[in-house]
Amino acid sequence: MVTRTAGVIGWPVTHSLSPVIHETWAQREGRAIRYERLAVEPDDAAFRDAIERLVREGWKGANVTLPHKERALAIADEASGEARAAGAANMLTFSGRAIRADNSDIIGFAQAVAEAGVKPSRALLLGAGGAARGVAIALERRLGVKNIVVANRTRARAEDVARLCGGAVVDWEARADALDGADLLVNATSLGMAEHDPLDIDLTRLSPGAAVADIVYVPLETPLLRAARAKGCTGIDGLAMLMHQAVPAYEAWLGATALVDAGLRARLEAALRLRSNP
Repeated sequence: MVTRTAGVIGWPVTHSLSPVIHETWAQREGRAIRYERLAVEPDDAAFRDAIERLVREGWKGANVTLPHKERALAIADEASGEARAAGAANMLTFSGRAIRADNSDIIGFAQAVAEAGVKPSRALLLGAGGAARGVAIALERRLGVKNIVVANRTRARAEDVARLCGGAVVDWEARADALDGADLLVNATSLGMAEHDPLDIDLTRLSPGAAVADIVYVPLETPLLRAARAKGCTGIDGLAMLMHQAVPAYEAWLGATALVDAGLRARLEAALRLRSNP
């Protein structure tokens, strides 16, 4: 039986649940795969060296997470239209010596929002990194959101993201005020992630009928999601996006059928509980 090899690159990357997702799908199909976590420090040369090694070793591809998504696009020989539009990639496919970049964060986020039954018209997006760029494209191109506001600690980076989706920008200090009239709040920062500071935002101005999406999944219920649900908002956790963004990678590199279902979520939630209670 042929073993197919792929992995996820980040810094840090020990928290990643991507191996659990791909191994679950492979087990369902009876396929032999290796899907590894690779910690690569946030340095252009280190990232390039890591990718060149994977290509030499015959890997099928690699998912890319923080803080390397913009580096992933820059290193590619070719890229999908959405990856180019976002200016970031979370998926690299190797064919011989050629490297192709894609951004499955876009479809992953759009699918997570649609799965929750949410049809937003005005969104506040927090963050300006590679994940936020994918979310911005998803909001405008796949979810049809016409009114998008972006806030980030560095205003110039927020302006870069806003240009991707025809959005407006508010200063980070005014983020709570921008919740007026919003029916979707998206946290695309690392705030709220385990060992990071929580996201500080007052949800008073947010309508109880709105939705709140947090791309963080460790912990699964962030303080932001807990506060949103207490207010009566729909909560969309980071696992939803994580599962859906993994589908294109698995089907491209490792197998044929990648089904996002309750069984997969249950396995991921069990893995998270195990980490919380070793």
